[in-house]
Amino acid sequence: MNKHYTPKEISWLSFNERVLQEAENREVPLIERFRFLGIYSNNLDEFFRVRVATLRRLSQIGPKSKSILGYSPKATLKKIHEIVLIQNTRFEKVYANLLQELEKQKIFIINEKQLNQEQEEFVRKYFHSQVRTRLMPFLIKQSGDLPNLTDDAIYFAIKLQKKGGQKIKYALLEIPASILPRFIFLPERDDNKYLIFIDDIIRSGLREIFFIFDFDEISAYTIKLTKDAELEITDDISETYIDKLSRSLQQRKWGSPVRFIHDREIPPDLLKIITKKLKFGPDDVIIPGDRYHNFKDFVNFPDPGRKKFYFEPLIPIHHKDITERKSILTAVKKKDIMFFFPYHPFDHFIDLLREASIDPLVTSIQITLYRLARNSSVINALLNAVRNGKNVTTVVELQARFDEEANIFWGNKLMEEGVKVIYGVPGLKVHSKLCLITRQSNGITERFAAIGTGNFNENTAKIYTDHLLLTTNKKITYEVFKAFNFFNVNYRKDNYYHLIISPFFLRNKISQLIDNEIKNAAEGKKAFIYIKLNNITDDEIIDHLYKASQAGVTIRLIIRGMISLVPGIKEVSENIKAIGIVDRFLEHTRFMIFCNGGNEECYISSADLMTRNIDHRVEVTCPIFDKTLRNELKQIFEIQWNDNIKARKIDSGLTNKFVKQGKKPVHSQVEVYNFLKKIHEKISDKT
Repeated sequence: MNKHYTPKEISWLSFNERVLQEAENREVPLIERFRFLGIYSNNLDEFFRVRVATLRRLSQIGPKSKSILGYSPKATLKKIHEIVLIQNTRFEKVYANLLQELEKQKIFIINEKQLNQEQEEFVRKYFHSQVRTRLMPFLIKQSGDLPNLTDDAIYFAIKLQKKGGQKIKYALLEIPASILPRFIFLPERDDNKYLIFIDDIIRSGLREIFFIFDFDEISAYTIKLTKDAELEITDDISETYIDKLSRSLQQRKWGSPVRFIHDREIPPDLLKIITKKLKFGPDDVIIPGDRYHNFKDFVNFPDPGRKKFYFEPLIPIHHKDITERKSILTAVKKKDIMFFFPYHPFDHFIDLLREASIDPLVTSIQITLYRLARNSSVINALLNAVRNGKNVTTVVELQARFDEEANIFWGNKLMEEGVKVIYGVPGLKVHSKLCLITRQSNGITERFAAIGTGNFNENTAKIYTDHLLLTTNKKITYEVFKAFNFFNVNYRKDNYYHLIISPFFLRNKISQLIDNEIKNAAEGKKAFIYIKLNNITDDEIIDHLYKASQAGVTIRLIIRGMISLVPGIKEVSENIKAIGIVDRFLEHTRFMIFCNGGNEECYISSADLMTRNIDHRVEVTCPIFDKTLRNELKQIFEIQWNDNIKARKIDSGLTNKFVKQGKKPVHSQVEVYNFLKKIHEKISDKT
């Protein structure tokens, strides 16, 4: 593999290791550590469903795949398997340690064989009242196929055996963890709290499910199958886009397996019959594990009722320019306003939409929707706007991975209420975060734009860091208006002088900005590039940054996830340093600062520097014109760059060593909160 580029899949596994480090970290509250195990597990599931599945497809097209990808998919798959097995061993050790720490706090997770009489009675009643009717076993026959196993669900592989081993049957049984809670509190004893997995409640009642058979032993072993989740959308002009997507969602349920996890105690004969029927070969990913799978359920670990087990809450800070019971639209007319979620409440944006929905002068609201909350207040505000006579247009992206079905549902609901719904752009994914409110006042058209780095989703806004700019600056609002015209009028390409729209202009603009720093460095001027992103994997951009490094440009990167660029290579990237931060909030915001000879240019963006975002998505990168907001972003970058609590160095060895700077502790998410709190304190609070 090229030592100047890390395959993005390998760098992603390094990111997920940082999540695992948080589960190991004794400074993190106990239940939060369980949640990090859940996040790690959920991340890995999606990684296999999408990235490993894609590599498998590419590996099947032979030598050509290497030229497409830039590295060998087959060799990368092998490396992934090695890393995942190492991480899995580490994961199991972390889990065992966490159980011990839980027990020190008098909280015990026990199985069906460790119950006292009172708990046995509780489990028996729970099984009868909540569980039994949901269990539908499938008998495995020597001839015949398995049923279509649900992607990402957990199953019991069951062996029924007569003493002496002469008579054996095999069965599969789905554990209904998507319907019932995975963890159930049991009756306490001696001031101790007890929890049991739903898996073990089912184990305790298996004889009642298979009572018609005469067997002495019934044993159950957890298995889990992960499938290829990429969508195949064929180009068929006789089908509408939404019909194609609905059909491909059905095909996803039959996706080919990409990973199989099993209880390592499973008998060899049972494992053999299942893997044979799943048509697994020697190159397939088969991972032995412990008794329990789908640790993503630990994200919703039940509350044992002790505050010390959780992060101390950071109460969202009311933005100083938003006055209660006063118009937000009027406030935005006075000056640009930038929210930083979750440090600011997402309620500010909901309040803006609600105000627009009832303002008699507002004529229209246009918005892009990518991922929405389950019970979306954004949708409610848009529906309210329609009912109040506003023209509402939504651009709904149907290819928001794993949210496709939800977005089809919301799109239909919006159309039923009279909202104009545009289902994305064929061939391009609409990933931009835009909202435009138009107002007619005394014959004058006023436009208010909201441009963000993250989705209009009040749930994720509580745990993802994202910026949202509100502005009436005509340079911006007119171009946001043109962007919505692109969606509305046959995808007509227009000229943009301030907003940077991909797939048309972002690549060239980034190249120009880097070239400008190279030129300034050559002239002996100060030159730097500071970039905060989720991912950077585009070869062309990386090569350009290497060129800038060689020219003497100082480059600092804060990258949460995938980074194919390798910092610190002699005579290649010596002037590039990179860190990754994993903490209580997911670092999702994207912004870039270029020195520009001292007249700094600053941008927020919906785009990562990945080929897909630059060339195959509609993304918006927006300049920040307001000097105060530019300074604020730069100070936030500096706080994060100086983190020595949650930051890890990104290096050629992907070691994930914590940054230790020998200065006073800097916990950036807490420091950013305190920084913003100081800015947004009311004058009345200071007197």
